[in-house]
Amino acid sequence: MFIAGTAMAASKPVLAVNEFKNETSAAWWYGGAGRDLADMLTNELAGTGKFKMVEREKLAAVLDEQDLADSGRVSKKTGAQIGKLTGAKYIVTGSLSAFESDVKGTGGGVSFRGISVGGKKEDAYLAVDLRVIDTTTGEIEFTRTVEARASSGGLAVGVYRGGFGGNLSKYEKTPTGKAIRAVIMEISEYLSCAMVDQGDCMAEYQAKESSRREKTKKSIKLD
Repeated sequence: MFIAGTAMAASKPVLAVNEFKNETSAAWWYGGAGRDLADMLTNELAGTGKFKMVEREKLAAVLDEQDLADSGRVSKKTGAQIGKLTGAKYIVTGSLSAFESDVKGTGGGVSFRGISVGGKKEDAYLAVDLRVIDTTTGEIEFTRTVEARASSGGLAVGVYRGGFGGNLSKYEKTPTGKAIRAVIMEISEYLSCAMVDQGDCMAEYQAKESSRREKTKKSIKLD
């Protein structure tokens, strides 16, 4: 008898997310930001239920546990087994390729009982160059530039499954934090569509990509 859920579980793409890279001068980027962004994306992808996620950053701890079991100091019945690690079929890489933050005075700022209203407006924009690499062939299977823009007056971004770690946590409720969440969610939704759902949902992303390319062309000034 065919069980849809079992078949889906067996066919889930196995992914690992590499540490993000930074190609900008973003003031909020710090030494561990790349790892924190990778963790955020890993949590978001795992939360979809459509992927099997392999934890590459913490692999050393897993290997230590296997070595301990193999040493004979731990019962073989309960110890971690060597040769049972799940390998990632795809590696996801992300590179912060653009970041802009603009704070404008709006006038009429009012403070009442410690709560400030108006006075300034902050906008944040960022773009991430995304690649999904087949670990067997080394070929780039999927590539896309994902963008997000948020403002201090905008609404909070959707339902985000993960949290902000490290120094990123202080930006969580800022326009920069909103833009980061939006990019992570957009990457997750795009990969869910491109690698699992496929079909009609790709038309939306093709339209977004066409729009992004047109805007980029218009912003380029030639002599």
